[in-house]
Amino acid sequence: MVWDLRGALLKKQEVETARLADFDFRLRARTMRLLAPIVGVDAVWLVGLIAESDDASILARLAESLRIPSADLARHHAACNVQARAELVDEIGDPTPHRLA
Repeated sequence: MVWDLRGALLKKQEVETARLADFDFRLRARTMRLLAPIVGVDAVWLVGLIAESDDASILARLAESLRIPSADLARHHAACNVQARAELVDEIGDPTPHRLA
């Protein structure tokens, strides 16, 4: 019986990529959910925007429509991102890739 190193590495890459993509998506969604009450918009609507565009575009759109200074909005977004990351690490663990032993 031969152990397929290439196959194991490809499988690890597939699993790690999916796990990291899931963490990134959850981080973006939770950040927007935490940001929504701060800026006074519906959380479901704001979280839904992550499917349409990146965070910078969403923040620019919010700043323009709500007439909030971009610097203030960026500061709130950064604080929400830190909080969301801490919550996710507590819930599902650190997103650092697992080493192949």
